[in-house]
Amino acid sequence: MNLIRAAADRIETAAATRRAASPVRNLIGGTSIDAAYAVQQELIDRRVAGGEVIVGRKIGLTAPSVQQQLGVDQPDFGVLFASMDVSAEDLVPMRRLLQPRAEAEVAFTLNRDLTCEDLSEETIHAAVDYAVAALEIVDSRIENWDLTIADTVADNASSGLFVLGPRRLTLAEFEPRTTVMRLYADDELVSTGEGQACLGDPLNALVWLARTASAYGNPLRSGQVVLSGALGPMVPVTPGARIHAEIEPLGTVSATFSSEEDR
Repeated sequence: MNLIRAAADRIETAAATRRAASPVRNLIGGTSIDAAYAVQQELIDRRVAGGEVIVGRKIGLTAPSVQQQLGVDQPDFGVLFASMDVSAEDLVPMRRLLQPRAEAEVAFTLNRDLTCEDLSEETIHAAVDYAVAALEIVDSRIENWDLTIADTVADNASSGLFVLGPRRLTLAEFEPRTTVMRLYADDELVSTGEGQACLGDPLNALVWLARTASAYGNPLRSGQVVLSGALGPMVPVTPGARIHAEIEPLGTVSATFSSEEDR
């Protein structure tokens, strides 16, 4: 437990000082998933104790292209806090970020709890209230994105901020696996992908999350938002950039970042 707390302290300090830290794998091991989730939970507990509110989960490392970018070979998950939702902000504040990158994905909102007891296709479909296009602004408190799976899991799955698009569709209105994504940075096409890139279907990612979160004692709850994972490669974010994604048929979602001076 001393090593778990030491790893959590390192990540917490990096976030507070906005100075990326050395990897935590030298404390907990580069492949110790359980230890990494223990660090993540320690950090979550600290944030909740400080008044933060959990509003959902994020699934990371679902697309092969992103796994290749980071040199890992399996998905992970983290927690979404209300403070991470910048959908209503005119400018995304760069001062809250260290090494941001953006990716586009399908986000689900749940209307019932999801546990590992019944994860049939019928149950999954019934649990999804609606879906929207989303931007996840991933970030890392580990310097130079020098990660193993343990580093990213411990760091809340390299979470940062997120933006939800305005158009809501139910699963009766579209199939997540057939979505087509185009991501633009300042009007330049920088990433493309499709629903099948996310574990074969974003709903497969939701099933994986429901099973894994339950195994760690924190099942998905009604009302939570789930960012289901990238549909294509993530891209760097620079101060002043405008990131815009089109995810057919969910529509568009955009974010404009503050200038260098705001850092």
